[in-house]
Order: sequence, then C-alpha cells, then structure tokens
Amino acid sequence: MSDNAPTFANFFALFELPITFEIEPTKLNERLRQLQSQYHPDKLTGNESASLQQNSAVINHAYDILSNPDSRANYLLELSGQELNTDHSIADLDFLDDAMEMRMDLDDAEAANDLATISKLKTNVDERIESQSQRFVTAYAEQDWSVAKDATQKLKFLVKLKKDMDIAIDNSQQQTDDDDLYL
Repeated sequence: MSDNAPTFANFFALFELPITFEIEPTKLNERLRQLQSQYHPDKLTGNESASLQQNSAVINHAYDILSNPDSRANYLLELSGQELNTDHSIADLDFLDDAMEMRMDLDDAEAANDLATISKLKTNVDERIESQSQRFVTAYAEQDWSVAKDATQKLKFLVKLKKDMDIAIDNSQQQTDDDDLYL
C-alpha cells in the first residue's frame, strides 16, 4: 500500500467524526471533498494511481454508509458487535400494513403522475425516518440491541421507500418537462 493511503480505524475516524448516529451532514460533505481532493486517482500514475483509486473507492463507500441513516445505524451495530440478521423480517404487523399502504399509494400516485401526493407521502416517510432514527439513538445509547436492530430494519425499509419516492418525483418532473417540449 502507498504512503498516500488514508489510515483510519473505522469510517467515522476517516471522516473525523465522533462514533455516533447523529452527525453533521455539512462536516461529512466538507471532509468528503477534502478526502476526494487528497486521494483523487488522477493525481499520480502507475502503482500509486491504483492505490489512490482503491482509496477513492473506500472513501466513497464510507461516505455512502455514513450519509444514510439506515446504513449508518447498521454500521454502528456492526461496530458494537451486533450484526443485523437480514434473514429475519420485520415482525411489526402494524408497521408492515402501514408500509404496504404507503407503497400502494406511491404506486397509484406515480401512475397518475400526481406530484403533490408523492410529495406528501415523502414528507410522511421523512417523519417516520426521523422517528425511527430517534428510536435507534435511544436504544443504541441504552444498548438495547433488539430495539436498535428493529429500528434499523425499519429504517432500511423507509429509506428504500424514500429513494423510490425521489425517483418517482424525478420521473414526474422529467415527464412534465418533456411535455413542455411539445407545447
């Protein structure tokens, strides 16, 4: 490995952040830009370039993990020796019913190109992500691993749903923009 390799004990250390769920996105983004500039693969050639390319991939992966609440919670569980067993599904039937209803509402709104409804659904999901995030923070602090794992599983589902909503919003806006071309 090159002398240019970043040294870190974990992704939080790489980004010079405390090992905690609640992080400041501006600090994360600033540090990402610093690291990308410092370890950009185009800086050197030959063997050092390959090493910098590998470092760049690690930096981008670490950023992806820390920037999303579900993957950040999962990573904190891993650091605590509490691997999340993905074979177990969410047992909370009320959550699953509610989630299925939101998914169907999204599908209907997307089919109707109803941007207002998709935006309302996204606000609802954002609130639920915040609620599960707070639930995780409390459980993690108390080392209540079963609740922390449950909150993480729910975060994974909600973050995926939010990403799907973002795609639906982008598609809806793109379709509206495309329609403007034919006026």
